[in-house]
Amino acid sequence: MRSLIAILPAALALACGPGSAVDEYRLGTADLGGAYYPLGQGIANLVTQHAGGITMVPIVTRGAIENPRLVSGGELELALTNADLAYFAHHGLPPYRMPLDIMAAGALHPSVLHLLTTARGDIRTFPELRGRRVAIGPAGGPTVTLTQLLLAAHGMTLDDIVPSFLSYSDGFSQLSDGNVDAAFALAGYPAAAVMQARATLRLRFLSIDATVLSAVTEENPYYTVVDIPREIYDTAEVAAALAVDNVLIVNAAETPEVVYDIVTAIFGHLDDLRRTNAVALQIDPERYDRLPIPLHPGALRYFAGP
Repeated sequence: MRSLIAILPAALALACGPGSAVDEYRLGTADLGGAYYPLGQGIANLVTQHAGGITMVPIVTRGAIENPRLVSGGELELALTNADLAYFAHHGLPPYRMPLDIMAAGALHPSVLHLLTTARGDIRTFPELRGRRVAIGPAGGPTVTLTQLLLAAHGMTLDDIVPSFLSYSDGFSQLSDGNVDAAFALAGYPAAAVMQARATLRLRFLSIDATVLSAVTEENPYYTVVDIPREIYDTAEVAAALAVDNVLIVNAAETPEVVYDIVTAIFGHLDDLRRTNAVALQIDPERYDRLPIPLHPGALRYFAGP
């Protein structure tokens, strides 16, 4: 199983030297192109600096879907994943075949479903996508899943739009070039692909009726609604967007004392992380009680007190 993950040479510099009386913990992130790896680097640095007797190494993995399996199987001690995937993994729902032995160690930043079109275009609401060309992210990715959920909430399916399964960067490039009418991306904000499009194009978030968003979040407790401020992408209005929290997960069998020390090192020094990672500015530690899987006792001790 260790062949599924790779330790970067830079990460190895964090590991303990000969004779060091420390335990090495592995933190699963994703590939180098997304937000998970740099955030994982920052988290690992905090643990190494502030959790006595522990060195943490960020690990490149295949990402949020794989990470719960690796934590449950013992290939990783902790990892980053999406709240919906954590819920599915904990309960043994697809894409997982059985319940996995994971618990939450804290809430991280939200990934927000960016539903964008051009400000000069005639599309303003989600139902107006019917018959339009829409870039909905890579096939099999979380953006496609959320798109299908919203389509169903509006009595539609993928057959009612003309979908393009493109990377976020390519999707928003196609929006800029006029080859699609809207582009979607599930990402923390500000999202690089969106910012690239915004450099040459005024953008508009698609409006979704509040009752639809409420129904979706009530039926799917791992999703929330987040307001994206106007100044993020210089849009005309604040946008209410569907979002999913990212979660720090840990093997359920890990000792409470170790988890408490790790969580204290991370969330007790969050300002240090925010100074070096913009995504960390969106981490709200108080969301620990809104996560869809149980909080590990060691993390609960930190967040809720004895």
